[in-house]
Order: sequence, then C-alpha cells, then structure tokens
Amino acid sequence: MLSIDAYRSVFVEFLEKNTYNNQPKNLYKPINYILKLGGKRLRPLLTLMTTDIFSGDHKDALEAALAIEVFHNFSLVHDDIMDDAPLRRGQTTVHEKWDLNTGILSGDAMLIRAYQYFENYDDPIFRQLAKLFSKTAIEVCEGQQYDIDFETRDDVTISEYLKMIEYKTSVLVAAAMKMGAIIAKADETDQDHIYEFGRNLGIAFQLQDDYLDAFGDPKTFGKQVGGDIIENKKTYLYLKALEHASKEQANQLTDLFSIQPASSDEKVAIVKQLFEETGASNDTKQAIKDYTESAFTVLNDLNISSEKKALLRTFGEGLMNRTV
Repeated sequence: MLSIDAYRSVFVEFLEKNTYNNQPKNLYKPINYILKLGGKRLRPLLTLMTTDIFSGDHKDALEAALAIEVFHNFSLVHDDIMDDAPLRRGQTTVHEKWDLNTGILSGDAMLIRAYQYFENYDDPIFRQLAKLFSKTAIEVCEGQQYDIDFETRDDVTISEYLKMIEYKTSVLVAAAMKMGAIIAKADETDQDHIYEFGRNLGIAFQLQDDYLDAFGDPKTFGKQVGGDIIENKKTYLYLKALEHASKEQANQLTDLFSIQPASSDEKVAIVKQLFEETGASNDTKQAIKDYTESAFTVLNDLNISSEKKALLRTFGEGLMNRTV
C-alpha cells in the first residue's frame, strides 16, 4: 500500500503521459487545459487505493482511474456552461476561455474518451466496468437535473436534497472504489460493500463542502466563502435552517434567498448567523459525522485485513475533518 499522496503522484504522472496531442487542436487543447487545472484527484486515487486494498495492483487500475477523472472533468465543463461560471479552480472556465460551442464539443469528446479507457480491459472486467460506468454516468446527469430543478422550487425537502447530492456527487466516488474492487477481482459482496462505503463517504464529503462554503477559512478553502449563499443555493444548511426556524427567521431567510443585494457580504453574514441561531450549522456537522460513521460501519463486513480497514477509516476521518 502507498500513501494517499503517493497514489496521487502516480496518477498525475500517468495523466501527464496521456495528454491529447490529437487534431483538431481546438477540440483537444481545452481538454488538456481542464485536466491540468488540478483539484483533489480524489476519485482516481480511490480507484488505485481500492485495487491495492483488495490485493490487486494499482498499476492495473490506471486506465479506469483516468476514465473516472476525465468523466468528472467533463461534468465540470458542462456544469460551468449551465451555471455560466467564469472560474473553475481559480482559472478561467473552458467556455469562457474559448467559447460555448467549444465547451460543449470538448466536453462531449471527454465523455467518449472516458469510455474508451475501459477498452484496455479484457472481459469480463471490461463489461463490469462499462456497466457500472453507464449506470453512474446517467445518475450524475439525473443529479444535475435535480439540482437545476431545485433552483426554481421553494418546497425542496431534505430527503430530496440528499438524493440529489448522492447522484450528483457520491455515486461517482462509490463507483471509483467499486472499479478498484472489480479490477482486483474481489468477490461481488466485497464490491457492493466498498460501493456502500464510498456512497456514504461521498455524501459526507458533499455535506462538508456545503458547510465549508459557509463557514470555511477563506485562506484554506480555495473558493469564495459564502458562494452558495450569494447564489441562493438551497443547501443542507439552508433546508435545516428552515426546518428549525421561527416564522420570523424563516421569512427573513426566504427573503434573503430571493434577492441579489448590492452588498453580498452583509447578506452572507446575516444568513450565517441564521444558520447558527437555528442550529443548522450543528445539524450539518452532525450529518457529516453520521454519514462518515455509516461508511465506517460497512468496514466490518469487508474481507480485508484490519490494517487495511484502519487505512480506510483514517482516510474517511481525513475527509470529515478537512478544511479545503
């Protein structure tokens, strides 16, 4: 087993060796651009790590890990178009740097390229990976549509929100881990258990993102703190605040989430205060802990050594306590 940083280094080296030098350049240059913007590389390193956890060789999982990373970045390119976002990871988004049509077409090419990486595996592993990938890809699209629908709805429930982040975020984390198990030829029960571990961890990861967006340290978070509040996003924090708010607090919160005031700083400050007064901030931290503990419960059923279970637990704790 390698360290998390070592898995990340192995993957980044493989990614850099597989840049796209194809023609036409205006199709592939944006793909190289978005892939080199960095990020946590969480999903591909999970594929590599999981392969080793089930006594496989992480080198055999590099193509699947790259497929996961290319797909994830494809979804970001198209998400940025839908959100009309100017920046991604502090840099100009693809559709802003080039144009809208390039963003759409390069994103489409990334999705197709992601599928092609699975062709490096023989049956039955190829069929298992492709089937899981197709299921995951359509769920990510469904999650994105739920997210879009929620923008114009005032009756979003907490269970609906959790389903949305499960599809939009956590299923790809879960699939990344299950792919590692498939490549290592783990039995189906262990494949399903590691998927559940990743699914719960992925939900905790997104809830942590929601929390950090409001209460993170601007020096370490890497994004504008309060961005979700400024954009009137109905996050877990917002929904929990409404659940516990007095009538006056609820009216104030819904009013603030229906406007774009001249001073966004003031809006963010007031909303954060409401999140704390209603207990939404504490509820969100508890939910992060609960989903992380649910992931840890799955570890009891995995047919791996106690040392490897401890490694997965340490990894999960690191995600729960992160500040970026």
